Amino acid sequence: MTLELPIDPQANRLLARDPLALLVGMVLDQQVSMEKAFSSPYVLAQRLGHDLDARELAGFDPEALVAIFAQPPALHRFPKAMAARVQEVCRVLVERYDGDAARLWADPADGRELLGRITALPGFGRQKAQIFLALLGKRFGVQPPGWREAAGHYGDPDAHRSVADVTDAESLRLVREYKQQVKAAAKASARGD
Repeated sequence: MTLELPIDPQANRLLARDPLALLVGMVLDQQVSMEKAFSSPYVLAQRLGHDLDARELAGFDPEALVAIFAQPPALHRFPKAMAARVQEVCRVLVERYDGDAARLWADPADGRELLGRITALPGFGRQKAQIFLALLGKRFGVQPPGWREAAGHYGDPDAHRSVADVTDAESLRLVREYKQQVKAAAKASARGD
């Protein structure tokens, strides 16, 4: 079980071996394609010259970090806001988990506790937290009791709703179709159709 996105193979390998890179990818997974979001931790590591380190990022000069995020090609559509968000998340990791992202999901009693830990991170609302919980459970074997229920419909074993369900080109296509259907339904609802 692992994440297999249509991105640079080295970026996929970084996500598989580095919990902080995986978490940063999830932080960045908004208002950009999932490929962009989850390849950006690899690009960030290249720009820094080494693997990501929560303590380093937490203490980084904010303007310098924004400059790294904004360097073409920018790591995100909103480099200033997302550099700040990554830094905020890293500060929480340092304060609560000794800078080790894997400790976030290392020993929860159950899925509800893990969901609570994730939603306590800056920028992680319930939906984003459920997607990340599903990603951890489906692709990385983090499966405390009740994890599927805590992940909501993102935990469904046969779902194609999010990055948690991407294993190949076909599953990516199905996830994209699902997201397009959700957007179309939201637009129709807003119009009163």
